[in-house]
This record gives sequence, C-alpha cells and structure tokens, in this order.
Amino acid sequence: QIQFVESGGGLVQDGGSLRLSCVVSGRTSTNYVMGYFRQAPGKEREFVAAITWRGGSTSYADSVKGRFTISRDYIKDTVYLQMNTLKPEDTAVYFCAVREGMILHTTNNHYPYWGQGTQVTVSS
Repeated sequence: QIQFVESGGGLVQDGGSLRLSCVVSGRTSTNYVMGYFRQAPGKEREFVAAITWRGGSTSYADSVKGRFTISRDYIKDTVYLQMNTLKPEDTAVYFCAVREGMILHTTNNHYPYWGQGTQVTVSS
C-alpha cells in the first residue's frame, strides 16, 4: 500500500520561498514518476511539476518555469518542490502524486496515487 507524508506548506509573503517535501513508501518498483499538482478554491486541479525517479527528467507547467524546481533524494525516498518568487496566484493546496512508468504525464487522471495535500498561501 502506497503511503505519503507531505510537509512544507505555510504562509509566505509575495516574493518569498517555500520548499515542499513528499515521502512515499510502499512502492514495489523504482520505475515511476512523482508529480506535484495544485488546486485553488473554485478551480480545477492543475499540473505543477513532475520528475522521473530514474534519471531525474523533469517537466514544469509554464506558470512556474524558472521559479519552481522539483528534485528527488534517493536515500531519503523524498521528492522536493522548491518554490521561489512566490506570487499570490500560487496560493493553493499542493498535492504529491505517483504513477508507474517513465512518462512525465501532466494530467491528474494519469496518477492513481495521491497524498493528502498541503496548503500554500501567498499574501500580497
């Protein structure tokens, strides 16, 4: 059974930084993709970033390119989302998700496993 422990959310001012962490346990393979999605009130869940566990290939939404960085730590079994130059429009609940395979899908229906989410609020 896949389990998630997400952390790192909080309240930050416009232009500030946060780092989200997601520890995933219970996987049976090392061939998978970890992604971050976010959902703001009244909006659909949207793709933010993804990384292949093998190789470390990455994909980003246009809205976060150059500001966010996704990375992974083999030893700690953890994926990180470093968020810099945050804007009020980045305010949302951020979710970690996992799918098997090597394709960096950007739609949430390709990810069967989801964390509980962590709130990020950026004040203006």
